[in-house]
Amino acid sequence: QVQLVESGGGLVQAGDSLRLTCAASGRSLSRYTMAWFRQAPGSEREFVAVIGWTASTTYYKDSVKGRFTISRDNARTTVYLQMNSLKPEDTAVYYCAADRLGRLSMTRDQYDYWGQGTQVTVSS
Repeated sequence: QVQLVESGGGLVQAGDSLRLTCAASGRSLSRYTMAWFRQAPGSEREFVAVIGWTASTTYYKDSVKGRFTISRDNARTTVYLQMNSLKPEDTAVYYCAADRLGRLSMTRDQYDYWGQGTQVTVSS
């Protein structure tokens, strides 16, 4: 079993930066794909970014490319999402997810473990 705990969310102004952290416990994540999703009020949970277990492959939602960076530190079982140039439309609860099969999926149904989420609010 894997437990994921997100942190780092908060209230910021447009143009500011935040770094989200996802700390994992329970077992090593070295072979797991890790991803970030987000869910705004009244909307479906959507893909934001994914990173493969070797950390050499990443994919991003088009609207965050060039602004967000996903990274991982397997030694510490931690995944990060650096978010720069934040916009009001980035406001959402951000979730960390893990896929034990190591797929580079943008589909939430293919992730086995989820954190409880951290709120990010960007004011204009």
